[in-house]
Amino acid sequence: MTTSKPYLTGHFTPVAEEVTATGLTVEGTLPPELDGRLVRNGHNPKPGVTPTHWFKGSGMVHGIRLRNGRAEWYRNRWVHTPALDGAPYMTERGPDLTASAAGTHVIEHAGRLLALCEANLPFELTPELETVGAFDFDGKLLGAMTAHPKEDPVTGELHFFGSSPFPPFLTYYVSDAKGHIVHDAEVPGATAALKHDFALTRRHVVFVEGNVTFDHAEASGIPYSWNDHQPSRIGVMPRGEDGAGRVRWFSIEPGNMLHVSNAYEDGQGRIVLEGPTVDREGFRLSWNWWVGAPGRGSEPVSRSYTRRWVLDLAAGTVDEQIIDDLPVEFPTLNEEYLGAENRYQYAISFPDEKGLGGYGVVKYDRSTGARRIHRVGDARMPSEAVFVPAAGATGEDEGYLLTVVSDLKQDSSQLLVLDASGLDRVATVHLPHRVAAGLHGSWIPDGPRETSAA
Repeated sequence: MTTSKPYLTGHFTPVAEEVTATGLTVEGTLPPELDGRLVRNGHNPKPGVTPTHWFKGSGMVHGIRLRNGRAEWYRNRWVHTPALDGAPYMTERGPDLTASAAGTHVIEHAGRLLALCEANLPFELTPELETVGAFDFDGKLLGAMTAHPKEDPVTGELHFFGSSPFPPFLTYYVSDAKGHIVHDAEVPGATAALKHDFALTRRHVVFVEGNVTFDHAEASGIPYSWNDHQPSRIGVMPRGEDGAGRVRWFSIEPGNMLHVSNAYEDGQGRIVLEGPTVDREGFRLSWNWWVGAPGRGSEPVSRSYTRRWVLDLAAGTVDEQIIDDLPVEFPTLNEEYLGAENRYQYAISFPDEKGLGGYGVVKYDRSTGARRIHRVGDARMPSEAVFVPAAGATGEDEGYLLTVVSDLKQDSSQLLVLDASGLDRVATVHLPHRVAAGLHGSWIPDGPRETSAA
């Protein structure tokens, strides 16, 4: 298929079929604690389908099963939602929350594997990635669910939200460790601004509204655009049953953030929030890539630089600054430190808006300000790097980073296992075909999952 759409070419060329392969070739030695499955999601429209926006491509989940130092299997499956067969999102009765691309993220909570897309209900999958169907938390989830829920590493609760371009604009939910929604509340003061991700600290929930907001005139099928008149703000809500009534909104500089690196309360009780952000020009370059319009950047993210906000709740002030000039996206961390002060963060580096620079896996030391990059090589693009703790780890960066690399020269893909402390290669697993560059994923260990006191 010949196309000018960048999200259907190069590293993003869709996979044309579902396959299962066993006994994968491994170079190096897989650590024995890598006992589980790496699952990763991304937009992958069926052959002959050209979506009007990158985000509208149907979701395909890829899984790699590791056990006892072996790579037992790889398989990829489309998430079989009504949208995969052409069902429209908007109907005469309003939006069909089951007509989902289901292509943004995949997580496990309370034993359920869920494929996520923020405008829809989650879709449950089997451990072998076959589609079970839409999941609405036993009827308690009445609207859409964010693609970026946060599992509290101490309690095992899943915190998430649903956003809408129409009132109520923002609804907050908590599911207990057994998968039952135990709390929901409308958040006052929210607007129709795009809310893709959010942050969780030990004591607060943090929402971010940037300058990208609902635009009914946007023709791509994703009805959002940059608006200089949309206030850019951070909402801080105490955790707990009465938190929504005490939410506070803080004005920040114009911009837009898709993904949070982390947030926490520091020793002075201030909230520290970090994540890659774009300015107006960066959003324009990225959006034009996402829709295949002229005047786009060379990558799906352009001018995306890590920003830090420090919110002093007592003084009612916000200090913010760009803390790195490297274009990055898909920030991750050792999730035992989610919501707590962390020293290390990871991300994927991209070429800048002129195509200069390269792809790599980045490690930040927030204590020293040091930045280290593992370059993956020419014409090779890594996916979001998922952290897995080492057996018996006592240090924050004692573990491994798992990333799936798309190799255009060899028309192949590999699972790359890096030592998270030094970013050295530990092992490479060769996959049966090239995997299209995607979005987010999770490591799902075998056996019971334990909470942390980090």
